[in-house]
Amino acid sequence: MKKSLIIAVIALAASFFTTGCIKETNPMTSTVTVAQAAAAPGAYQNFVDAITSSLCGQFTYGGSNNYPWDFGYPSFFLMRDVMGNDIVCETSGSEWYSTWYACGTGLGPDYAVCQLPWTYYYKWIKNCNVVLSMYKADPTEDKEAGAGIAYAMRAMFYMDMARMFCPTTYGADKEAITVPLVLDDTESSALMSNPRATNEVMWNQIIADLDEAEKLIAGYSRPDKYTPDLSVVYGLKARAYLTMENWSEARNYAKKAQSGYTLMTSAQYHDQKTGFNTPNDSWMFALTFKADDPNILNNDADSCWGSQMIIEVSESGCGYSANYVGPKRIDYHLFQTIPDTDWRKTCWVDFDIDDLGSKAAIVEALSAYSDSPEGLYATGYTHSTTKSYVGGMPVKFRPKDGEHADQYKAFTVAVPLMRVEEMYLIEAEAAGMMNEGEGKALLEAFAKTRDASYKYGDHTDTYYNSKTPMFQNEVWWQRRVELWGEGFATFDIKRLQKGIIRSYPDSNHPEDNRWNSETTPQWMTLCIVRTETNYNKACEQNPTPIKPTQDSDEYTW
Repeated sequence: MKKSLIIAVIALAASFFTTGCIKETNPMTSTVTVAQAAAAPGAYQNFVDAITSSLCGQFTYGGSNNYPWDFGYPSFFLMRDVMGNDIVCETSGSEWYSTWYACGTGLGPDYAVCQLPWTYYYKWIKNCNVVLSMYKADPTEDKEAGAGIAYAMRAMFYMDMARMFCPTTYGADKEAITVPLVLDDTESSALMSNPRATNEVMWNQIIADLDEAEKLIAGYSRPDKYTPDLSVVYGLKARAYLTMENWSEARNYAKKAQSGYTLMTSAQYHDQKTGFNTPNDSWMFALTFKADDPNILNNDADSCWGSQMIIEVSESGCGYSANYVGPKRIDYHLFQTIPDTDWRKTCWVDFDIDDLGSKAAIVEALSAYSDSPEGLYATGYTHSTTKSYVGGMPVKFRPKDGEHADQYKAFTVAVPLMRVEEMYLIEAEAAGMMNEGEGKALLEAFAKTRDASYKYGDHTDTYYNSKTPMFQNEVWWQRRVELWGEGFATFDIKRLQKGIIRSYPDSNHPEDNRWNSETTPQWMTLCIVRTETNYNKACEQNPTPIKPTQDSDEYTW
């Protein structure tokens, strides 16, 4: 079992927080004050750079290649998305995300996967707190942008944790508890009795951090899209206000965030060399896997995002989705709701192709999706462990430069953390919650850039209508298709208080995982690792998820 938050943060506090006000230098001690660290040549910028450079590429949890889900921030996209119904997982012992997909006691406080987000997120938060402590010890103008980055990223991390660990959304219960707040000025003595912040306290802190970021980062010109700038701060504010149901501010900041960006085109979406692996004019914020990252160099590069989501590398013999277990497919019903006139539909292989019969006919049909159709065939019919078929396989995330044989090159891809498309949809939803006609017009304008034949109301399933208005369901459908695989599924299900449907006629979810729930599933609220609640007596625990005992009766759409 890894160190708890308390142990890790106390170690940090011993070297930073308790000495933050000391200005004098004592040559007889090995303790380095915050001011001394900040004064070392280049030290401050190194700490700032570490905030974003640590987002991926390292074995942060295990320190070795034992866990192929130990590759950083994008791994949490998959953990959250497979908990719903829009991504279908194989369920063999080699599917590394089956614990989240199949839920149950494996998500409980005594298991390794429970420690995973706690280790990652509080490490990232610690990195932000270090920078802010250094800035406050010597608040010079040249350090303002770095502090702004730290505030923005800390807000992003706490935003994620609040939504992962809180049993309900801000709009439903402001007093519901999230996670313990550890800030740059938190005393180590407080950590042994640090209760989980309520939604209201947590989201007020998130907004306060983003307010500071907005002031400090103004005028900052970033070197690349792997570093946040003012537009990203606007985007984070839009996300926060959307969750808080502050529709006016959500709309305002989503609109401001769009400046300077353009929507992805069909050609960009489907480019076989750069599709969803290279920043473009739509991407606002991203991270990237580098050739010298441990996640690429070790374990045949199988411990990385590309191994899980890029399937066009069957020639390499590596990649969990391409060669070992099978791809993470789109839910059959969601795919069927996408009209043929919507060019996003070809991000996934059509299920009808499996009905063509012969290998030759199937391979010929797959050539419309990839210049490696034989490879796609092998992935679907040879390497899938639950059922052999190519329908629903994703080709949204492409191998770098169209590389099919060398996974060390193919997997050195960028992953989007924020795209302008999300901002368009936040603006539409927020506007529509104040004035449905205005929101509908914004939604239709966006949707018609993807499907010129789009008709409002075509994508609302009656099962999902009980708690949200038709307009919000239409926006949600667009989010499900547009942002598939980008980490939003669980957040949206919890925010909108939705259930899931995996059991229905012709479902492609494996048996023993076909569950329907009219309410948000319990397993979407993560447990807190046992070592934290053992040491932090004020930290309450979430219930251990209970796996359904049998598949649900089929739901008829």
